[in-house]
Amino acid sequence: MAPKESEDVDLLQSFQRRFLAARALRSFPWQSLEEKLRDSSDSQLLLDILQKTVKHPLCVKHPPSVKFLHGFLIKLIKKHEAVHTEPLDELYQALAEVLTTEESPCCHRSYLLPFGDAVTLSESTAIVSHGTTGLVTWNAALYLAEWALENPAAFAGRNILELGSGAGLTGLAICRACHPRTYIFSDCHSRVLEQLRGNILLNGLSLQPDVPAPQQPPKSEDAEKPAVKVTHLDWDLATTTQLAAFQPDVVLAADVLYCPETVHSLVGVLQKLSECRSGPRAVHAYIAFTVRNPETCKLFTAQLGQVGMPWEAMPGHDQKLFPYDELCEMEMLRLTL
Repeated sequence: MAPKESEDVDLLQSFQRRFLAARALRSFPWQSLEEKLRDSSDSQLLLDILQKTVKHPLCVKHPPSVKFLHGFLIKLIKKHEAVHTEPLDELYQALAEVLTTEESPCCHRSYLLPFGDAVTLSESTAIVSHGTTGLVTWNAALYLAEWALENPAAFAGRNILELGSGAGLTGLAICRACHPRTYIFSDCHSRVLEQLRGNILLNGLSLQPDVPAPQQPPKSEDAEKPAVKVTHLDWDLATTTQLAAFQPDVVLAADVLYCPETVHSLVGVLQKLSECRSGPRAVHAYIAFTVRNPETCKLFTAQLGQVGMPWEAMPGHDQKLFPYDELCEMEMLRLTL
């Protein structure tokens, strides 16, 4: 592939991944696009971007918010008008369609997986909705999902329990690509659990009855799919009996360290999981988080030390599959329960 063609492909992929995931418009490579447009009088690059974004089958079937679509098309049109005198009808037609579309309280984000498949999530258009932040996907969930896709052996054939699953991105990526035996999504907010169930079904997975997952192996015709369960789990109220029924081999959590109160509750539920562990095999917990306040992170590791729970910091991974703010400081700890 010629260098110019390779650059165009990289630019198209960058636009596509950011668009389908409905990332902030300022994160798009607009400057690179403008330079490309100035070097060529051809509008084909803009038409290719339109096909891989607004006209992409995932966008057509599961669109992002109308506000996002409108802002994206306005930006594309401005870039075109800055270097071309002739209007590009396809851009204006796409904008006209958006202008006649009503905004919905829910939107969609789609994340492309390495093997060409995708995880699509229905999310709230408001960051805080129904009294919870769990209705949107946070950066650490993307970071943990990337690590999982780079290390599928850590999950293959295992029973996975996720704490604070939120919109479900991490678990859905693992279910689609890492072949766990069972995957238990959990949260304490009823609205989050409702949306989780919808996202699981949206991605072609079936839900198991609300009974301990290891007792419900997948049917033979679904042998390639894990047994999936969604359960209500309040960390402060969870009992060792309730937790013992899950029998996890691996425990996951992403972006749950955002205040001292949650740190105390998380350490408490991890300690209970450790107490009810059965069998000689060690259970590992992977906790990924954005370092917003270093003091909160120090509090977490200090409390782990107080309860005698070994931990180690995991090295950063190289796989950058999903678009998110890479300027954020991410960390992931592996605990031994």
